Amino acid sequence: MVAETPSIYRLDVRAPEKDAAKGRYEIKLEEVRTATAQDRSRVVAEKLTAEAMQFLSEQTAESRRKALEKFEQSLAHWQAAKDPGKEARALYFMGYTYNALADNEKALDSCNRGLPLARAAGDRKTEAYLLDTIGSAYNALGDKKKSLEFFNQALPLRRAIRDRVGETNTLNNIGMAYNWMGERSKALDYFNQVLLVLRQLGDRQKQATMLNNLCVIHTNMGEYGKALDSCNESLQIRRHLTNREGEAISLNSLANVYSSLGQYQQALDSYIQSLATYKALGERDGEAIEFNNIGWVYATLGEYQKAIDFYSQSLELLRALGDRYGEAHVLNNIAVNYATLEQYQKALAIHLQLLPLRRAQGDREGEALTFNNIANCYAELGEKQKALDYYAQSLTLHRVVGNRRLLATALRNVGGLYEKLGEHQKALECLNEALLLSRTIGDPNGDAATLSGLARLERDRGNLVEAQKFIEAALAAVESLRINVKSQQLRSSFLASVRKYYEFEIDLLMRLDKQHPAEGFDAAALRASEKGRARSLLELLSEAQAEIREGVDPSLLKLERQLQQTIADKAERQTRLLSGKYSEEQATAATKEIDALTTEFEQVQAQIRETSPRYAALTQPAPLGLKEIQSQVLDNETLLLEYALGEEKSFLWAVTPTSIQSFELAKRGDIEQAARRVFELLTARNQSIPNETPAQRKERLDQADAEYPKASITLSQMLLGPVASELKNKRLLIVSDGVLQYVPFAALPVPNDEGERMKEEQPTRRRGDTETRRIEPKLAIDIPVSPRPPVPVSVFHPSSFIPHPLIVDHEVINLPSASVLAVLRQETADRQPPSKTIAVLADPVFSSNDPRLAFSARRQAPPVDKTSPMADVQRSAAESGLSDFVRLRFSRQEAEDITRLAAGSMELKALDFAASRAVAINPDIGRYRIVHFATHGLINNQHPELSGVVLSLVDQQGHPQNGFLRLYDIYNLKLTADLVVLSACQTALGKEIKGEGLVGLTRGFMYAGAPRVVASLWRIDDRATAELMKRFYAQMLSEKLRPAAALRAAQVSMLQDKRWQAPHYWAAFTLQGEWK
Repeated sequence: MVAETPSIYRLDVRAPEKDAAKGRYEIKLEEVRTATAQDRSRVVAEKLTAEAMQFLSEQTAESRRKALEKFEQSLAHWQAAKDPGKEARALYFMGYTYNALADNEKALDSCNRGLPLARAAGDRKTEAYLLDTIGSAYNALGDKKKSLEFFNQALPLRRAIRDRVGETNTLNNIGMAYNWMGERSKALDYFNQVLLVLRQLGDRQKQATMLNNLCVIHTNMGEYGKALDSCNESLQIRRHLTNREGEAISLNSLANVYSSLGQYQQALDSYIQSLATYKALGERDGEAIEFNNIGWVYATLGEYQKAIDFYSQSLELLRALGDRYGEAHVLNNIAVNYATLEQYQKALAIHLQLLPLRRAQGDREGEALTFNNIANCYAELGEKQKALDYYAQSLTLHRVVGNRRLLATALRNVGGLYEKLGEHQKALECLNEALLLSRTIGDPNGDAATLSGLARLERDRGNLVEAQKFIEAALAAVESLRINVKSQQLRSSFLASVRKYYEFEIDLLMRLDKQHPAEGFDAAALRASEKGRARSLLELLSEAQAEIREGVDPSLLKLERQLQQTIADKAERQTRLLSGKYSEEQATAATKEIDALTTEFEQVQAQIRETSPRYAALTQPAPLGLKEIQSQVLDNETLLLEYALGEEKSFLWAVTPTSIQSFELAKRGDIEQAARRVFELLTARNQSIPNETPAQRKERLDQADAEYPKASITLSQMLLGPVASELKNKRLLIVSDGVLQYVPFAALPVPNDEGERMKEEQPTRRRGDTETRRIEPKLAIDIPVSPRPPVPVSVFHPSSFIPHPLIVDHEVINLPSASVLAVLRQETADRQPPSKTIAVLADPVFSSNDPRLAFSARRQAPPVDKTSPMADVQRSAAESGLSDFVRLRFSRQEAEDITRLAAGSMELKALDFAASRAVAINPDIGRYRIVHFATHGLINNQHPELSGVVLSLVDQQGHPQNGFLRLYDIYNLKLTADLVVLSACQTALGKEIKGEGLVGLTRGFMYAGAPRVVASLWRIDDRATAELMKRFYAQMLSEKLRPAAALRAAQVSMLQDKRWQAPHYWAAFTLQGEWK
């Protein structure tokens, strides 16, 4: 001890931890003398070291960099003090700190400099620490074998000097190396030895580390109960000791256990907490791990693009850190993602590159995994023998390594391949072993996949009843996994990822129906179809009336509102950015920012559901069966047509209140090809072809109109031909599937009427109809439905014959599922009707260059120039919603016509600047029976929540304002409207999610309270839309027809008008929801 001045000093001995074990200490005074120059150098060095250690204790990247500066400065003073042992110690701490900062090359340099100094000083303790740190650096760089060499050099040194604490460090490092190399039993043995010693020593900090390591081992061995116990104890200790870095590690391990158990919401929550902690600490290697793990959860739940985004962020960090081991893991995950998206060659190329890397790293588990994934790709590419060879190598290694979850996966894959090869006994053996493993370790996801494989095998062997038992068990496992995911977005994605199970069940039940036609298997198949579609929408509609935010932590609700506003602001800025000049970097940065905020918003909403007392008490709505559909959805004049597309064959159910018939249709590929062709012809006018002359455009459109009849007949015969005799003049409820959601059934020809010119017949009332009368306070009139002769229609093109469109004889209503309609009726059954008639928002002001700004002082808009070339502009921006918005001049006339028809009623006509977001979100909008938007539509297929309608983007002074009514805003509306009309284009579309349908504006307005929505499937020019809307409202307000009947009448009248008879102009608009 060197004192600066003579005085009395007190020496305190304190434990570094408040809960450390008690010990005995002896202090000896060996010499009293005047300080030398060396002594003074030592004092400076000690001070610098103390300051460095203080910085290290703060555990942030910045504090560690400051610590490095202090250690570096201390080196010269230790040299001046001629103390090589302390110099070696300073170099050790520098290596340790560089290791913590993931700068492993510098860590190696510092420790290699310190090693000869420690040996020269005979300081075996510091030598052991240096060897351990060198081993840790090699471990981080992916060289596991080399890391073991250094750990094994450190171990005898620890034991020779009886450094029990240091010995536990080295034993732990050896255990971790064996774990990474896949030798689990050896790792477990080392870890248990260490934990026993640490408990004896009372070192709680290291106990937490060891418990976390045991959690990792138990997870990899499929012992999830033991893993949870170890991890929760580790997390509790680290939180008690305020060890934030350790807490992040334990949270990651806990999330790994949750993900293995199929509890994906809990896994995602824990990964995101861990990521936030690592970011706060500036730990880039930890961030990289969490980005990868979050990506893995999203991939498992079917959010493949989100997964790739997170994997890419992880890969970028790992490459910057030089972590080749971590890089290999992330590349593997990216390749698996490509394979899931059926890009097998791309996936195979990555896996083949990974194989030598795995071997060089000594990563046997990774090698086994890579063998399995290569085999998967070869199997999908048709190279069965190569696949079997790689599977065999994978199984051999997996059995040695002992990861039972991965072994079960490999066995399942081998069994699936044997099943395809017709080697049923071998397939059965593999699948039974896989099932036993999955159930032993409690892996519900693996359980479901294996049960599904057994169901396929039994089906192929002709044991349909056994197959049914297996697929029912698989679906029960899937449902238990899905219900634990609180984010509705992720639930939808997860349902899409397991859609194949529902499709298999449908196919199997229809096979049973063919064998046993009178035993109700067709009804069971219909129920299976309902189980597999629009489930998240059903749950959202049930939530809408439950006020699930009541009783939730106010700070969480505040964060939700803040994020919602931030996302809206960022999305608006992105729109404005991409509407002008921008760089690729700016566009990418804007997209990444919105992606990150959207992910955080989804997590907050999941937390709200998780902590909501009302959500906990909410009964999950069950999809309807046949009897419920017949009694709760249908009437005697309505026919339900529900479609389910399948890989080998598709199915159609035709349901009335008293009967069900089922039909086998063509496979999905054939139907999709025909449907896409019809859609292409219907939307030919929306195609923009570079350098196309007006004459060429006319020729192309004439050709499309000429080809449409034949293409539509082909599709009609595929979809409606089998059920033609049941159509009669009934109202048709269409529950589509896949690409059929883009098909306007109203424009399809009546089946079996192949090109016969339509008869010129005048419209007449259906038999049994009475005069219409207004029933207050309801909006619409319930008109009895009975046969109605066709309405006269002219041909589409002078030289062609028109098929007889379905709309002439039928009202056509679209539904996401039959169950959705039943829930809509329940939610609106006891609702008081609105007091006002109609609110119309039209002709907003999009630009400060709009001439209406000059007239705003007088609040009078200039007259509409109907002859302007701009009058026929397309009615929506590009699908992404990121191009300029042109004024929709005819939307003004549309609004005038509609409100004129409602004259004498209580209506709102919001034009020009008044057509604003502020008006749309005003609670007063909920007092109108009809809400009509005549403006641009924004459809964002990547982020449906950013879809919306565009209202006035500037105020009366020309200042920019938020004019985007996003889907977030729509969900928050409190509507009691009977009808919402979106005469913006493509508003019936959205992101297609298998099983959920098109996720977009329509379901947003249903959630907000509207039981029926009229929206469009494609862009139509402004004039045609205005004309159709005028006729629609004339039928509804003047003729007192219900919305579905009014839309049908309007479309038929357009069909009769030569200007608009092409189905492009009238068939896009569909009614979704309630028809009554």
